[in-house]
Amino acid sequence: MATTNEFIEYVCEQINGIGDIRYKKMFGEYMVYLNDKPVIIVCDNTAFVKQLDCIKEEMKNAQTGCPYKGAKEHYILDIDSPDFCKSIISKIEQVTPIPKPRKK
Repeated sequence: MATTNEFIEYVCEQINGIGDIRYKKMFGEYMVYLNDKPVIIVCDNTAFVKQLDCIKEEMKNAQTGCPYKGAKEHYILDIDSPDFCKSIISKIEQVTPIPKPRKK
């Protein structure tokens, strides 16, 4: 099941107000960016975040899963809790570099 447009818009609404938020369709699903840094992978109407040390304590009770075949295991973000999401995504953004442009 592919992610719906309504769900990706909802994800962005939940973290609105912490920076410049945009999303891009990738691999048939979506990547959400905060200040040009990739912070959330959205697949099958589920929000995934990397398992990083900076969020390990807050996400210790979170479910995990793989966003797509061949991907490393990620935390599943409870997107229905906006304050929690903003806290987690802000921490991820601080340690995530801006991707280097690809050579054409």
